[in-house]
Amino acid sequence: MNVHPTAIIGARAEISPTAHVGPYAVIEDDCVVGDGCEIGAHAVIKRFTRLGQRNRIGEHAVIGGEPQDVKFRGERSFLIIGDDNLIREFVTIHRACGEDEATRIGSRNFIMIGAHIAHNCRIGDDNIFANGVALAGHVMVEDHVFLSSNVGAHQFVRFGRFAMVGGKSKIVQDVLPFFTTDGNPARARGVNIIGLRRGGMSAPERLNLQRAFRLLFRSRLPLEQALAELEMMDDRNVAHLVGFIRSSKRGWTRAARAEVE
Repeated sequence: MNVHPTAIIGARAEISPTAHVGPYAVIEDDCVVGDGCEIGAHAVIKRFTRLGQRNRIGEHAVIGGEPQDVKFRGERSFLIIGDDNLIREFVTIHRACGEDEATRIGSRNFIMIGAHIAHNCRIGDDNIFANGVALAGHVMVEDHVFLSSNVGAHQFVRFGRFAMVGGKSKIVQDVLPFFTTDGNPARARGVNIIGLRRGGMSAPERLNLQRAFRLLFRSRLPLEQALAELEMMDDRNVAHLVGFIRSSKRGWTRAARAEVE
Protein backbone atom coordinates (compact mmCIF):
# COMPACT_ATOMS: atom_id res chain seq x y z
CA MET A 1 0.00 0.00 0.00
CA ASN A 2 1.41 3.39 -1.03
CA VAL A 3 -0.01 5.88 1.50
CA HIS A 4 1.53 9.31 1.91
CA PRO A 5 2.55 9.95 5.54
CA THR A 6 0.31 13.03 5.75
CA ALA A 7 -2.83 11.11 4.75
CA ILE A 8 -5.40 10.41 7.50
CA ILE A 9 -6.80 6.89 7.40
CA GLY A 10 -9.59 5.63 9.64
CA ALA A 11 -8.76 2.61 11.76
CA ARG A 12 -11.65 0.64 10.26
CA ALA A 13 -11.05 1.63 6.64
CA GLU A 14 -10.27 -1.25 4.28
CA ILE A 15 -7.69 -0.21 1.71
CA SER A 16 -6.20 -2.53 -0.90
CA PRO A 17 -2.42 -3.00 -0.70
CA THR A 18 -2.25 -1.90 -4.36
CA ALA A 19 -4.07 1.40 -3.77
CA HIS A 20 -2.29 4.77 -3.79
CA VAL A 21 -3.30 7.51 -1.34
CA GLY A 22 -1.92 11.00 -1.89
CA PRO A 23 -0.84 13.71 0.56
CA TYR A 24 -3.42 15.07 3.02
CA ALA A 25 -6.13 12.76 1.72
CA VAL A 26 -8.72 11.60 4.26
CA ILE A 27 -10.32 8.15 4.23
CA GLU A 28 -12.83 7.69 7.03
CA ASP A 29 -13.87 4.56 8.92
CA ASP A 30 -16.12 2.01 7.22
CA CYS A 31 -14.77 2.74 3.75
CA VAL A 32 -13.56 0.18 1.22
CA VAL A 33 -10.95 1.19 -1.38
CA GLY A 34 -10.34 -1.50 -4.01
CA ASP A 35 -7.31 -2.69 -5.93
CA GLY A 36 -5.42 -0.13 -7.95
CA CYS A 37 -7.41 2.91 -6.81
CA GLU A 38 -5.67 6.30 -6.75
CA ILE A 39 -6.83 8.87 -4.19
CA GLY A 40 -5.55 12.36 -4.99
CA ALA A 41 -4.12 14.96 -2.63
CA HIS A 42 -6.66 16.50 -0.23
CA ALA A 43 -9.45 14.20 -1.48
CA VAL A 44 -11.93 13.02 1.17
CA ILE A 45 -13.57 9.60 1.12
CA LYS A 46 -16.41 9.68 3.64
CA ARG A 47 -17.71 6.75 5.68
CA PHE A 48 -19.88 4.07 4.08
CA THR A 49 -18.23 4.55 0.68
CA ARG A 50 -17.36 1.49 -1.40
CA LEU A 51 -14.86 1.93 -4.21
CA GLY A 52 -14.27 -0.90 -6.68
CA GLN A 53 -11.05 -1.36 -8.62
CA ARG A 54 -8.84 1.12 -10.46
CA ASN A 55 -10.88 4.22 -9.68
CA ARG A 56 -9.03 7.54 -9.80
CA ILE A 57 -10.25 10.25 -7.42
CA GLY A 58 -9.00 13.77 -8.17
CA GLU A 59 -7.60 16.35 -5.80
CA HIS A 60 -10.08 17.94 -3.36
CA ALA A 61 -12.95 15.68 -4.42
CA VAL A 62 -15.38 14.76 -1.62
CA ILE A 63 -16.85 11.33 -2.15
CA GLY A 64 -19.67 9.88 -0.04
CA GLY A 65 -20.72 12.97 1.92
CA GLU A 66 -24.02 13.09 3.77
CA PRO A 67 -27.09 13.78 1.61
CA GLN A 68 -28.45 17.31 1.39
CA ASP A 69 -31.98 16.20 2.22
CA VAL A 70 -34.08 17.54 5.09
CA LYS A 71 -35.38 14.01 5.71
CA PHE A 72 -31.90 12.69 6.51
CA ARG A 73 -31.48 11.75 10.17
CA GLY A 74 -27.99 10.30 10.18
CA GLU A 75 -29.00 6.78 9.20
CA ARG A 76 -26.51 4.35 7.69
CA SER A 77 -26.54 4.58 3.91
CA PHE A 78 -23.98 4.01 1.20
CA LEU A 79 -22.20 5.24 -1.89
CA ILE A 80 -21.25 2.29 -4.10
CA ILE A 81 -18.89 2.91 -7.03
CA GLY A 82 -17.85 0.31 -9.61
CA ASP A 83 -14.54 0.02 -11.47
CA ASP A 84 -12.34 2.16 -13.72
CA ASN A 85 -14.05 5.49 -13.05
CA LEU A 86 -12.19 8.78 -13.45
CA ILE A 87 -13.53 11.33 -10.96
CA ARG A 88 -11.77 14.66 -11.28
CA GLU A 89 -10.98 17.55 -8.95
CA PHE A 90 -13.64 19.07 -6.67
CA VAL A 91 -16.32 16.54 -7.63
CA THR A 92 -18.89 15.88 -4.89
CA ILE A 93 -20.94 12.69 -4.70
CA HIS A 94 -23.34 12.07 -1.80
CA ARG A 95 -24.43 8.83 -0.21
CA ALA A 96 -28.12 7.98 -0.08
CA CYS A 97 -30.95 9.11 2.14
CA GLY A 98 -32.78 6.20 3.78
CA GLU A 99 -31.61 3.32 5.97
CA ASP A 100 -29.33 0.97 3.97
CA GLU A 101 -30.15 2.77 0.71
CA ALA A 102 -27.33 3.51 -1.74
CA THR A 103 -26.24 6.02 -4.34
CA ARG A 104 -24.79 3.90 -7.15
CA ILE A 105 -22.17 4.74 -9.76
CA GLY A 106 -21.35 2.10 -12.37
CA SER A 107 -18.05 1.60 -14.20
CA ARG A 108 -15.90 3.47 -16.72
CA ASN A 109 -17.54 6.84 -16.12
CA PHE A 110 -15.65 10.11 -16.62
CA ILE A 111 -16.87 12.76 -14.18
CA MET A 112 -15.15 16.09 -14.76
CA ILE A 113 -14.16 18.97 -12.50
CA GLY A 114 -16.75 20.36 -10.12
CA ALA A 115 -19.61 18.01 -11.02
CA HIS A 116 -22.15 17.10 -8.32
CA ILE A 117 -24.11 13.86 -7.98
CA ALA A 118 -26.71 13.99 -5.20
CA HIS A 119 -28.21 11.35 -2.93
CA ASN A 120 -29.87 8.21 -4.29
CA CYS A 121 -28.75 8.80 -7.86
CA ARG A 122 -28.21 5.76 -10.08
CA ILE A 123 -25.53 6.17 -12.73
CA GLY A 124 -24.82 3.42 -15.26
CA ASP A 125 -21.66 2.73 -17.25
CA ASP A 126 -19.54 4.60 -19.81
CA ASN A 127 -21.04 8.04 -19.18
CA ILE A 128 -19.28 11.41 -19.49
CA PHE A 129 -20.27 14.35 -17.28
CA ALA A 130 -18.48 17.58 -18.18
CA ASN A 131 -17.44 20.34 -15.77
CA GLY A 132 -20.13 21.61 -13.43
CA VAL A 133 -22.86 19.08 -14.19
CA ALA A 134 -25.35 19.04 -11.28
CA LEU A 135 -27.67 16.09 -10.72
CA ALA A 136 -30.29 16.41 -7.98
CA GLY A 137 -31.47 13.52 -5.83
CA HIS A 138 -32.79 10.28 -7.33
CA VAL A 139 -31.68 11.11 -10.87
CA MET A 140 -31.16 8.03 -13.04
CA VAL A 141 -28.65 7.96 -15.90
CA GLU A 142 -28.47 4.92 -18.17
CA ASP A 143 -25.32 4.09 -20.20
CA HIS A 144 -23.23 6.04 -22.76
CA VAL A 145 -24.80 9.40 -21.85
CA PHE A 146 -22.92 12.66 -22.49
CA LEU A 147 -23.85 15.66 -20.34
CA SER A 148 -22.14 18.90 -21.37
CA SER A 149 -20.91 21.58 -18.97
CA ASN A 150 -23.31 22.96 -16.36
CA VAL A 151 -26.28 20.79 -17.24
CA GLY A 152 -28.70 20.94 -14.29
CA ALA A 153 -31.19 18.15 -13.62
CA HIS A 154 -34.28 18.16 -11.37
CA GLN A 155 -34.91 15.37 -8.85
CA PHE A 156 -36.13 12.03 -10.26
CA VAL A 157 -35.29 12.91 -13.87
CA ARG A 158 -34.06 10.07 -16.09
CA PHE A 159 -31.50 10.23 -18.91
CA GLY A 160 -31.85 7.49 -21.52
CA ARG A 161 -28.88 5.62 -22.98
CA PHE A 162 -26.82 7.38 -25.64
CA ALA A 163 -28.50 10.73 -24.89
CA MET A 164 -26.39 13.82 -25.50
CA VAL A 165 -27.34 17.05 -23.67
CA GLY A 166 -26.02 20.50 -24.56
CA GLY A 167 -24.28 22.85 -22.14
CA LYS A 168 -26.30 24.74 -19.50
CA SER A 169 -29.49 22.88 -20.37
CA LYS A 170 -32.25 22.92 -17.73
CA ILE A 171 -33.63 19.39 -17.37
CA VAL A 172 -36.97 19.03 -15.56
CA GLN A 173 -38.36 16.06 -17.53
CA ASP A 174 -36.92 12.77 -18.74
CA VAL A 175 -34.39 12.99 -21.57
CA LEU A 176 -35.11 10.47 -24.31
CA PRO A 177 -32.48 7.88 -25.21
CA PHE A 178 -30.52 8.13 -28.47
CA PHE A 179 -31.42 11.80 -29.08
CA THR A 180 -29.64 15.12 -28.62
CA THR A 181 -31.33 17.53 -26.22
CA ASP A 182 -30.52 21.18 -25.59
CA GLY A 183 -31.86 24.43 -24.20
CA ASN A 184 -33.81 26.11 -21.43
CA PRO A 185 -36.43 24.79 -21.57
CA ALA A 186 -34.77 21.65 -22.90
CA ARG A 187 -35.99 20.28 -26.21
CA ALA A 188 -35.12 17.20 -28.27
CA ARG A 189 -33.13 18.28 -31.34
CA GLY A 190 -32.46 15.12 -33.33
CA VAL A 191 -30.74 11.74 -33.26
CA ASN A 192 -27.31 11.55 -31.62
CA ILE A 193 -25.70 10.27 -34.81
CA ILE A 194 -22.09 10.86 -33.78
CA GLY A 195 -22.53 9.26 -30.36
CA LEU A 196 -24.33 6.27 -31.84
CA ARG A 197 -21.64 5.79 -34.47
CA ARG A 198 -18.90 5.98 -31.85
CA GLY A 199 -20.84 3.49 -29.74
CA GLY A 200 -20.75 0.94 -32.56
CA MET A 201 -24.37 1.19 -33.67
CA SER A 202 -24.90 0.08 -37.27
CA ALA A 203 -26.19 2.32 -40.05
CA PRO A 204 -29.55 0.48 -40.26
CA GLU A 205 -30.01 0.88 -36.50
CA ARG A 206 -29.28 4.61 -36.74
CA LEU A 207 -31.71 4.92 -39.64
CA ASN A 208 -34.47 3.27 -37.60
CA LEU A 209 -33.92 5.78 -34.80
CA GLN A 210 -34.15 8.64 -37.30
CA ARG A 211 -37.45 7.20 -38.47
CA ALA A 212 -38.58 6.99 -34.85
CA PHE A 213 -37.71 10.66 -34.27
CA ARG A 214 -39.71 11.73 -37.32
CA LEU A 215 -42.66 9.58 -36.31
CA LEU A 216 -42.72 11.01 -32.78
CA PHE A 217 -42.18 14.65 -33.63
CA ARG A 218 -43.03 15.30 -37.30
CA SER A 219 -45.89 12.97 -38.18
CA ARG A 220 -48.47 14.82 -36.05
CA LEU A 221 -49.91 11.45 -35.09
CA PRO A 222 -51.50 11.10 -31.65
CA LEU A 223 -48.88 9.80 -29.24
CA GLU A 224 -50.47 6.39 -28.72
CA GLN A 225 -50.74 5.83 -32.45
CA ALA A 226 -47.11 6.85 -32.98
CA LEU A 227 -45.97 4.52 -30.20
CA ALA A 228 -48.05 1.68 -31.64
CA GLU A 229 -46.36 2.13 -35.02
CA LEU A 230 -42.94 2.20 -33.36
CA GLU A 231 -43.74 -1.02 -31.54
CA MET A 232 -44.26 -2.73 -34.90
CA MET A 233 -40.65 -1.98 -35.88
CA ASP A 234 -38.41 -4.98 -35.23
CA ASP A 235 -35.62 -3.00 -33.58
CA ARG A 236 -34.31 -3.39 -30.04
CA ASN A 237 -33.30 0.28 -29.73
CA VAL A 238 -36.69 1.54 -30.86
CA ALA A 239 -38.28 -0.89 -28.39
CA HIS A 240 -36.10 0.59 -25.64
CA LEU A 241 -37.18 4.10 -26.67
CA VAL A 242 -40.86 3.14 -26.51
CA GLY A 243 -40.44 1.46 -23.13
CA PHE A 244 -38.63 4.53 -21.80
CA ILE A 245 -41.48 6.80 -22.90
CA ARG A 246 -44.18 4.54 -21.49
CA SER A 247 -42.45 4.27 -18.10
CA SER A 248 -41.94 8.03 -17.68
CA LYS A 249 -43.43 9.56 -14.54
CA ARG A 250 -42.27 13.17 -14.96
CA GLY A 251 -43.01 13.45 -18.65
CA TRP A 252 -40.32 13.64 -21.35
CA THR A 253 -38.73 16.33 -23.45
CA ARG A 254 -40.50 17.11 -26.72
CA ALA A 255 -38.92 18.57 -29.83
CA ALA A 256 -38.61 22.30 -30.45
CA ARG A 257 -41.02 23.70 -33.04
CA ALA A 258 -38.26 24.13 -35.64
CA GLU A 259 -37.42 20.42 -35.39
CA VAL A 260 -41.09 19.46 -35.68
CA GLU A 261 -41.88 21.45 -38.81
